[in-house]
Amino acid sequence: MQIDKSLNPAVTQQSLGIRRKLADVCQWLFLLITAALLLFPVAITLLDSFKTNAEITGGGTLLPTTWHFANYVEAWQKGNFSTFSVNSLFLGLTVTIGTLIIASTAAYAVDRREFLLKKVYIAIQASTLFISIGAVVLRPQFDLMVQFHLQKSLWGVIIILISAHASIFFILIGFFKGIPRELDEAALIDGCNFYSIYWRIILPLLRPGLGVAALFTFKGAWNEYILPFVFTLSSPKLQPLTVGLANLRYGSGGAAQNHLIMAGACLSILPILIVYIFANKSFMQVTAGSVKG
Repeated sequence: MQIDKSLNPAVTQQSLGIRRKLADVCQWLFLLITAALLLFPVAITLLDSFKTNAEITGGGTLLPTTWHFANYVEAWQKGNFSTFSVNSLFLGLTVTIGTLIIASTAAYAVDRREFLLKKVYIAIQASTLFISIGAVVLRPQFDLMVQFHLQKSLWGVIIILISAHASIFFILIGFFKGIPRELDEAALIDGCNFYSIYWRIILPLLRPGLGVAALFTFKGAWNEYILPFVFTLSSPKLQPLTVGLANLRYGSGGAAQNHLIMAGACLSILPILIVYIFANKSFMQVTAGSVKG
């Protein structure tokens, strides 16, 4: 009996070690399978962008028999990507800057001040999260922009997208909760007012949150399709990439150009990847904690 008792702790520790290793293996398998499922469509699109149209329609091989890098040049020229890229950048950057200014100032006021109907304002912001920016409110939004003579301009799309800032508002509210109020009090003693505290104290500490919010906002504006499509029907030169990409679908004679569509789709993904690379540091700072006590 004494031998069995002396062996029990070692056996228990060994079994715990085996269980941990099995848990780690299962976790890595799950992550690898999830990553494979997410990256598979992107990989197929990338490989198809180097194939001929006949290879894509035939679907015989996974890898292209000959790598046609000229597909990207042809897609760029035929799709007028230079104009559409400028339009998309203008749309994405303007919406991002406007959303960050409005959402951050609103979150700052809500978090730092008490005012009449504050809970009602928060409830209204939360309710807009359940309203689609697409088909449900598209007609009223378009009629409203007609009254301001913005129905043929990207500014109508920009104003509508900036107004849908509720999700960014609540994201930034969470970051404001992590900034100690003692900093505000110390700044007030040093002579700062409510607005200078926001500009000099809060904004530098809010950079990780602004980086995350900017990434989500820019991605949403860049991928928006319905609103720009409706507002640029009569002005094709104002179309962003998401709308202009459809021009590559059919060539002369009505033949489908799948290889150019794939090449154009890969080109349209590049700006989002670049933005993510710059915003990745913000994600790392969020994980580590944006404010150190």
